[in-house]
Amino acid sequence: MLRPLLRPLLGAQASKSWRRSRGIIQHAIDAIIITDERQNILQANPAAAAMFGATVDDMQGAPLDAFIPRDQRLGANPATSHYFGNTGIHLRMKGRRASDYAVTGVRRDGQHVPLEGSISSLYENGKPIYTIILRDITERKQVQEKLAQSHTQLRELSAALLTIREEERKHIARELHDDLGQLLATLRVDLALLQRQVRAPEAQNVLAGMDELLMAAITSLRRIASNLRPRALDEGGLYFALESLRQEFVSHYGIACRLHANEEELILDDAHSTAIYRIVQEALTNITRHAQASRVELSLRRVDDKLDISIQDDGRGIAAQDMDKAASYGLIGMRERVWALHGDISIVSDGGTRIMVRLPLPPRPSSANPA
Repeated sequence: MLRPLLRPLLGAQASKSWRRSRGIIQHAIDAIIITDERQNILQANPAAAAMFGATVDDMQGAPLDAFIPRDQRLGANPATSHYFGNTGIHLRMKGRRASDYAVTGVRRDGQHVPLEGSISSLYENGKPIYTIILRDITERKQVQEKLAQSHTQLRELSAALLTIREEERKHIARELHDDLGQLLATLRVDLALLQRQVRAPEAQNVLAGMDELLMAAITSLRRIASNLRPRALDEGGLYFALESLRQEFVSHYGIACRLHANEEELILDDAHSTAIYRIVQEALTNITRHAQASRVELSLRRVDDKLDISIQDDGRGIAAQDMDKAASYGLIGMRERVWALHGDISIVSDGGTRIMVRLPLPPRPSSANPA
């Protein structure tokens, strides 16, 4: 009885609501496009027209492909293809919304524009209508590209500084050993000759004290030079240097440590050998400072043209929030060395800590014999 009386009122309210919605769309800052189930544009606001370098009249009735080509939609994101594709879209899209997908639009002048937005659907008279809201992210992409470029440059600078630092260490260590070390050794020989010639007990005591000081200076010099650049790395190669490091670690800290490696697999160039040695050295230093461990396992295994490194302890582990702290210089240094060689590093802390590194290596020289 009331339905015929209410119909004009309901119709007026619907018409008023439609006009209000249309006004909001027309004056929206974001680009808004409304399409039917065949992806033909039913309505586009001035912001959308400006985005694509067209007019509102140009866009209305045109296929969406004219402004957002299908290949730019389907290839951008697997989730996006579901929202833009035709297959099954009627059921999947009802009452759903996909936010912040990225696609590429094409302006009337042919220029490609990176876009981000959302798409939602509703049913009108039993047919789906899709509302697409788009934002131009050109400036954001440019900022991201500049940040990525700066990040790459910082990585390259860090790698260059690491190389320079290692060369300086090598030079200083060689100077200390070859020059100052030889001078101290010669001085000790002269002191021994003097001890044979001097008979006075008091003078003998003074000379003995001088000899002890000289020996302490030589020992300290060797330790400093070894810390700067281990001679084992230059004289015996990476495997010998790691074995020496392992023995020193066990001797000084009383922590059991085993090295699992094949000497032939660790015949590498100086850059890789030095970086790998420093990574293992830094990991062992961190273990002594923080881990409270009783056992360490070092494993280096070459698989094709990659080297897998694993350093595992049974200590207390590392809290996730501590891994990226500015004070964690050891972890930061390891990451920088790995990244400088275009490798990957991951740290797992569960019942101890395990550091896993994978480094690409130069191909092995061919072992084929000449004819």
